[in-house]
Amino acid sequence: MIVLENIEKIYGSGESATTVLYGINLKIEEGEFVAIMGPSGSGKSTLLNILGTLDIPSSGKYLFFDTEIGRLAQDQRALFRRYILGFIFQGYNLLKKTTSLENVEMPLIYQGLDAKTSKKMAYEALKKVGLEDRIFYEPGQLSGGQQQRVAIARAMVAHPKILIADEPTGNLDTKRSHEIMELIRTFNQEGITVIMVTHEEDIAAYASRTIYLRDGMIEKEVTRAI
Repeated sequence: MIVLENIEKIYGSGESATTVLYGINLKIEEGEFVAIMGPSGSGKSTLLNILGTLDIPSSGKYLFFDTEIGRLAQDQRALFRRYILGFIFQGYNLLKKTTSLENVEMPLIYQGLDAKTSKKMAYEALKKVGLEDRIFYEPGQLSGGQQQRVAIARAMVAHPKILIADEPTGNLDTKRSHEIMELIRTFNQEGITVIMVTHEEDIAAYASRTIYLRDGMIEKEVTRAI
């Protein structure tokens, strides 16, 4: 599904140039659950941003089913994010003073769906994460775990092929973290490819494969049966 070939990322130029990723080669199969780990400054967030097309590599190729993402125009990459990817962030990134239903509707509105259809799909997504009784609550009225559930519903409402999760449990306690991971694992078992950055080994254990980065390079990979 995804092939990265000799991906490098350099910020700045000349004497101030800083290389963050060095020759990353990585393949991710459709339906796989991959965790990315590494110490601060290892390049894991940069790699995730490249996979999510929020950043582009300085050199190398990013292939998605043989389409080279780096050759797409900016508006084409935006469509790729809109129709192929779903995003979950550590900070939830929900709109304030906006209900759970309205937050989850946003990707569908961007896709041009009519109001009736988008509201129905948003409700079903919230029901799937156990928040059908919180559809009219605003973020400030929800716990951290509930906010992350809304964020997951928003990420999944448009049925993406890939879920990009950046420290999805970073702001949650242990119990809520594992509840969120069980949800993400359920979506993976339904066929969604999951790519997740985490700094916690017990969270990475939900993945079938963990990529360990150090100093901008892949240090090792660990595959596990789940």
